[in-house]
Amino acid sequence: MIPPVDSLLKYDHPLLISRNTEKKSTKSRALKVTPQPPLSTSPIPSPPKAKPLLEDVSRQTEEILNAILPPREWAENGQLWVQQVSSNPCTRIDVVHLQEQLDLKLQQRQARETGICPVRRELYSQCFDELIRQVTINCAERGLLLLRVRDEIRMTISAYQTLYESSVAFGMRKALQAEEGKADMEKKIADLEVEKKELERQVNEQKAKCEGIEKRENERRQVDDKKHAEEIQFLKRTNQQLKVQLEGIITPKK
Repeated sequence: MIPPVDSLLKYDHPLLISRNTEKKSTKSRALKVTPQPPLSTSPIPSPPKAKPLLEDVSRQTEEILNAILPPREWAENGQLWVQQVSSNPCTRIDVVHLQEQLDLKLQQRQARETGICPVRRELYSQCFDELIRQVTINCAERGLLLLRVRDEIRMTISAYQTLYESSVAFGMRKALQAEEGKADMEKKIADLEVEKKELERQVNEQKAKCEGIEKRENERRQVDDKKHAEEIQFLKRTNQQLKVQLEGIITPKK
């Protein structure tokens, strides 16, 4: 493992852990107890209970911190190092400094202000962990509740990330299917274009035939009309001649 990078979460100084059988555990510092004073035969008053209670509360808070924010370990030059989160109470100045560090790191690492940005998400996650650490020192129950909130947020983000990845995969499958059917569709379009041109040619031929038939029929109709008119005129002249002859026969001679 490589040494951990700088984080907004406040840690204690790293401790060297030996690799022999007496290797310290990560909770060795939390389990350290003060030596008992030698017993005396003279009667002494009972010790006050406030200090042991404070030590128990401090030990319990440290154990909760180690459970919420596990210590980080790394190997360097064949030696194992461990670094636990700090259990020192924070002040208002620490909170203001945390805000300044957050803004500075967002600017240094060029995090995007909007949209999806892993860098911004990582820094805000570190800041939230630091706030959980600060709250847990003052009130362990409140810190545990914030831990539930953090885990719920991470689970929600993970669900949205899974949904996004599945939607991207679905889109890629649809795109590949579209690419696969694109050649067939282009061939079908080309065939339809050829068929369309052939049908247009047939339509033009049929139109030309219709125009030719109409022209011939108009010419024949004109010829028939002319012939019919001549026959009518001939019949009228013949009728007129017959009428004259008939009148000449009917009319008596003087």
